[in-house]
Order: sequence, then structure tokens, then C-alpha cells
Amino acid sequence: MAVYTEVTDEALCAFLEAYPIGELVAFRGIAEGVENSNYQLKTTGGDFILTLYEKRVDPTELPWFLGLMRHLAAHGVECPQPVSGRDGEALRELAGRPAAICTFLPGVWPRRVRGEHAAPLGDALAGLHLAGQGYAATRANALGPLGWQPLLGLCRKDGDSVQPGLIAELDAALAGILAAWPAPGSLPEGHIHADLFPDNVFFLEDEAGKPRISGLIDFYFACTDLLAYDLAVCLNAWCFEPDYSFNVTRASAMIRAYSARRPLLPAERAALPVLCRGAALRFLLTRLFDWVNTPPGAMVTRKDPLEYMRKLRFFLSAETPEAIGG
Repeated sequence: MAVYTEVTDEALCAFLEAYPIGELVAFRGIAEGVENSNYQLKTTGGDFILTLYEKRVDPTELPWFLGLMRHLAAHGVECPQPVSGRDGEALRELAGRPAAICTFLPGVWPRRVRGEHAAPLGDALAGLHLAGQGYAATRANALGPLGWQPLLGLCRKDGDSVQPGLIAELDAALAGILAAWPAPGSLPEGHIHADLFPDNVFFLEDEAGKPRISGLIDFYFACTDLLAYDLAVCLNAWCFEPDYSFNVTRASAMIRAYSARRPLLPAERAALPVLCRGAALRFLLTRLFDWVNTPPGAMVTRKDPLEYMRKLRFFLSAETPEAIGG
């Protein structure tokens, strides 16, 4: 989440007239993240999230995202629900951007990931994949393997300013990953979140004081792709310590919980190392692009691309599923 587009009180009040959610009480920008402009919104009718979709999001795809969220919620996944206006439409325009209001979910995301987060996350990810099976519409992964070479090309001019020799190292890594990538149709596919980082997962404590997931948010990278790739994204995002050492115990707990709900095929387990390399490269490239292209003055937290260089190097050295908890 982030804020690129400012919204005035007057424009927001006029916007809210289309919705049956009461009058404006308060709103504030949410600075975390790098994609869309997000505001926490409070009205006399409750708490909501207002999102203005920025240039990286194709407006023609927004109905797919909103429809997926509705479908997942109807099938037991705790996720935000688009709020329809009095005309039945959830998507409209604000401050020159496509915009939507979604329901607010309780809970907090873990600032420090612990071992006890791993199994609930694995179970929830499998549940999301199973729930998505009935959603007929598909969306290609624009940030999948076919998009990595063009994205690297956009970073080529300034990439070495982040670290000398970075582009050459990425060229070599990309060539190896693409050569080993699973062939189309060889692994199960479905709708994936593709960005299930800790700040997109909310937790509350149960009666015993253990964390339970209260919601999954930010579905605007969701797409139709390899289900095991989504697990690889989570292994990247949840299983490294602050010193960038890989926590195999945490990874194993996540994979076991996932497979207990949606059993992984042997071929999926075998592919986990290269899928993890691909996931590390994907986030390295988008972070690198944003690092050298974020506009001055944007209310946004840039994320260090070199964090994922360290993760990519680890996964390049991990040749077996067992090395990453599989």
C-alpha cells in the first residue's frame, strides 16, 4: 500500500455520496507498499479501505480482481469485500483514478515473523487455492517468467548504480531459471495471490494465545499460474531471518500445513527450488525498477532490491527440495 494520488476532503465527500455507508468521519493515507494509493476510511457506517488504482494496474482488469475477492469470501476465505454503491457498482473514479472501497478487516500483520505463523499461513494459502477453483475467469501473470527479461531490460541502464555488477549477475541467474522452469501444463495451475507477504496477512490471537489468520489482503497481483509458485513466494517472504539465513524449520512447517490441506504432487516438490529462485528474481526486479523510478515526493516506502539478491543467491545454492524444507 502507498499514497501517490492525494484526495481532498471535498472530492471524497462527493465520492461517498454514491455509497450507502454514511458520512465521512476521518481518513488518512497508508504509506506502506509501492503499488496503489490507499486510505484508511472511517464513516458513520464503519471502517473501510479506499483504494485508488495507479498506473501499473490495468483498469480493464479491476473487475477480475474484485470478482475474485467476492468469490473467495463466498467460499470461506477471509479477505476484503468490495463495497457496492447505490447503483450496484463497486468501481468508479476519484481524483482521476479508478477507485473502490473495500471492507476493513481486523487484526495486525506480524512485524517479526515467528515459527508459529508458518503453519497457519500454509493452511490459509492452500485454502485460498482450493477456494479459487470455482472462479472461471482467468488472468495471466504479467510478472511471471515471460515478463522478467523485459523488466530486467528496463533496469539495465541504472541497475549497477545499486550494486556494481548487479545486472550481469541477474542476466546469468535469469538464464538458468528460465532453462529449468517447469514446462506449461506440467504442474497444477489455478488462481494465486502472488504477493502474500507478511504485511498482506492479518493475525489475531485465539483463546490459547496462538496466532490465527484473520484476513488476507491486497489481491492486485493475483493471477492464474502455478499453485506451487505461490508457495515459493511465501517461502521467500516468510522464511528468512533478519541476517538472511534461511529458516528450514519454518519452511518445513509451512509446506507441511499447505500439503495437509492440498497435497503437493511429487513434481511440485521437486520444482520448489527453481520456483523459489524465480520468485526471488521477480521481487528483486520489481523492487529494482521501483528503486530507480519512484517519483520524488511520493508517499511510499521503497524496498531494498538487494534483500532479494541475497535470497536469490541462497536459492541458487539450494539444489534439492529438502534444502528448503520440502
